[in-house]
Amino acid sequence: MTSRAFITGVSGLELTASEREFIRGELPWGLILFKRNIEAPNQVSALVDEFRNLVGEADAPVLIDQEGGRVARLGPPHWPVYPPGAVFGVLHDLDPALGLKAARLSSRLIAADLIDLGITVDCLPLADVPVAGADAVIGNRAYGTEPDKVAVIARAVTEGLEQGGVLPVLKHIPGHGRATADSHFRLPTVDTAREELERTDFAAFKPLADLPMAMTAHVVFSALDPAQPATTSATIIHQVIRGEIGFQGLLMSDDVSMNALAGSIAERTRAIVNAGCDMVLHCNGKLDEMRDVARETPELADEALGRAKRALAARKQPEPFDRQAGRAELEALMDRVATA
Repeated sequence: MTSRAFITGVSGLELTASEREFIRGELPWGLILFKRNIEAPNQVSALVDEFRNLVGEADAPVLIDQEGGRVARLGPPHWPVYPPGAVFGVLHDLDPALGLKAARLSSRLIAADLIDLGITVDCLPLADVPVAGADAVIGNRAYGTEPDKVAVIARAVTEGLEQGGVLPVLKHIPGHGRATADSHFRLPTVDTAREELERTDFAAFKPLADLPMAMTAHVVFSALDPAQPATTSATIIHQVIRGEIGFQGLLMSDDVSMNALAGSIAERTRAIVNAGCDMVLHCNGKLDEMRDVARETPELADEALGRAKRALAARKQPEPFDRQAGRAELEALMDRVATA
């Protein structure tokens, strides 16, 4: 049986009997982990292994949001703290080569932490370009406010992940930087003209269109589709994400349970699939919602199946890496920022 076109969260540190039955029966394509799923290295590894055993795929993708800064599911005492993305932008302004080096090194270290646990996908890098007055949900997660700089730093972050054997997920396509609301809580609307969006927001994503996976933005762009956010807009997915930006990889939604989206979980899931997303992401671990998502998502087939296979095939074996030396080097680079 082929995997279904959704990625699921689960409720806690280990699977419940009901979750085991659900995963075995519905075969989600992937698993995403949050802080509620993380206590210690051996526990995380066991959870990852059990998920893969249940779906019968040794390389089934396991995802996490491990950006650094305030978006970090792994942290002390078992895992280090990493800087937020804005720090790389500051260092890039001082010395572009050092900014890119720090971005690459930080994500290479993150990749080493993830691979130890069996986690093979990181929801990183961001190519969002924030503007004055935007909601702080992106804030210092962004690499800067100029699309060219954002794109080159995002590429360096991607390279670090790939060198460590971890697949990147580009987010939040086609851009969350102008949103004046946090889409976890309500739907943001951006009224910027298309020409300006193409010059700024979309321009940061274009150089990254070759990445294997991307995550949509729950944001309305009124100049493109005044009725639907990008996640559920066939117009934006086909004309902008696949067209203007040129992204042809696996496209997943942001979390279907976020309050930016309207309707029931089943209605949201249908809207995401019908708009052209390859994969529905459901994060909160609520089993009744997980079942609704599973009922409304098809088995992977045709274009979506091809994109999913190509995405997984893009993962590389980790390159040799001295983690202790890498941490010391990153700390030295961060000292440069602190004294700037």
